[in-house]
Formats: sequence, structure tokens, C-alpha cells
Amino acid sequence: MGMMGMDNKEKIYNKLMDIVKEENVKVDEMLRDHLYTRLGGKADFFITPSTYEEIQNVVKFSKEEDVPFTLLGNGSNLIIKDGGIRGIVINLKHLDKISSEGNTVVAQSGARIIDASYYALEQHLSGLEFACGIPGTVGGALYMNAGAYGGEIKDVLDYAFVVDKEGNLVKRLASELDLDYRTSNIPDNGDIVVEATFNLTPGNYEDIKAVMDDLTYKRESKQPLEYPSCGSVFKRPPGYFAGKLIQDSKLQGTTIGGAEVSTKHAGFIVNKDNATTTDYIALIEHVQNTVKEKFGVDLEREVRIIGEDPE
Repeated sequence: MGMMGMDNKEKIYNKLMDIVKEENVKVDEMLRDHLYTRLGGKADFFITPSTYEEIQNVVKFSKEEDVPFTLLGNGSNLIIKDGGIRGIVINLKHLDKISSEGNTVVAQSGARIIDASYYALEQHLSGLEFACGIPGTVGGALYMNAGAYGGEIKDVLDYAFVVDKEGNLVKRLASELDLDYRTSNIPDNGDIVVEATFNLTPGNYEDIKAVMDDLTYKRESKQPLEYPSCGSVFKRPPGYFAGKLIQDSKLQGTTIGGAEVSTKHAGFIVNKDNATTTDYIALIEHVQNTVKEKFGVDLEREVRIIGEDPE
């Protein structure tokens, strides 16, 4: 689509300000400021809706005016190219409320899944312990059926509310989302998750906290949290561990530009020294090619790469 003309940009900007509050619409926002990797170019329009109705209206406007939109969580499992993203980028950080009723926890999609797990702990509810170290949002966790340490979203999700590609608010049961290893049908359907309800089990506070403390220790001792990164880069290939394959390929410490295969955890690529997205992608491809050459195993990316190449 290329860079849009100034007249068209002003027209879109004015219409977006009719839909969301003025302070929640930004033009030419640097996306690297919103990503864990600290990588990525500009968004033409960066909006942060504060109600479900605003999201619905943005989706309808996007469809009517043929302006593309991209949903951005908190950028923990995402790489955006240096050329940025054309059209509208929607960030749901203002939709971050978490509540409970009985044995369920209801979390809006912009809340961090970590915060949902600690909220469940405070309610003496068990089931979300595995999520206490996952850095993404609730919406992102559903999008990719996030998991860790033997648990995953599909184990505890009851249902979600989404805004569909027509702009309708729709309830989707967990069984309708095709939740599988790091995948769901949410992106294929063009749905925007706005709220999730988790069905949990009453438990003992100290027991739940002990599990979460243990998982937090494991994460902090093994993962390179001292550098910006997109988290685990590759899915686990059947019968193997991605990190072990990368380690056995002697790739730890390998750098391209400012990106490095972590010396602490081979499954992570860190932004060691002002990396560009181009550095990051080149290093991902180098790792994939090397592992394929040495072991005949195809490493599939878990991290998403979106956006445009720089001009």
C-alpha cells in the first residue's frame, strides 16, 4: 500500500478521532516503543481504544474505508519490520480489567496473563500457575494458545468474547477456537479477543504460591531476561527440543549485527546491541538453515514477523 498521501491521512485521522478519544490516536508512532524486542518502524495510526464498542467501530470503519488494521498486544512474541505497518495499529492496553465470580476469572484482553495468574492466586484459585511467567497479554495468550511448564490456555479457558471481522461482538466457546500447540483459529477468523473467562479450581493459597515461586525461579535462572527479546523464537519440533538443537549446532553467541543467539538459553535471540529487525530475521534464518543442515530438522517460528521492509 506504501505511504499514504497527506490528504487521505488527515481524513482517516479525523474519522478515527470521532471513534476514539483524541489522546488515544497517534500518528507515525514508533512501534519499537511498544515491543519487547525494541525493534520496528512506524505505524501510520496507533490507536488505544478503551471500550468494546470503540473496537467494533474501528473494525467497521476499517472495512468501510478499506484501511487495513493490525492488532498489537504487548509485543512479547512479535517482530515488526523496520518499514513499520501501514494503516491502523490497534493496541488494547486500556482494556486490562480482571475480576472473578465463583471459580472463574474474567480478564480483558489487554491485561497481562501474568497478572491474571496472580489475581487467581489472590482468589485461592488454581489452574493458571503455568502462566505466571508468560509475558504476553490475555488476548495474545489465546491467539497462540500460550503455554509453559506443562500447562496451556486450552486447559483452563471456558469462553471468550471477540469482535469479529464484521465488527460484531460474539461469544466463542473454547471448543470453537481450535486451540492446539501454539495455535488457534483466531487469526484465520480475523477475530479480536476482548475478554476471556477461565474456569479454575479452588485451592490452597500457599500451595498455589509455592508452584508459582518455583516456576518463576526456573524462568529467571534459565532465560536471558536482562536483554530485550521476543521470548522463545521457535516451536518445539516433534521429538526434539529447539534449544538443544541450536546448542548442539554450536550457535550460541552467534551474532548478526546487534542480534545474538543467547548464551544463556539457545532458544532465545536477544537484542544485544541496537539490533535492527533485518539483523533479527537474518539470524533466525541462519539458525533455521544451520539446524536443518546438521540435523535435518525444520525449526518452525513461534514468533510472528509482520510489517514492511524499509524502503
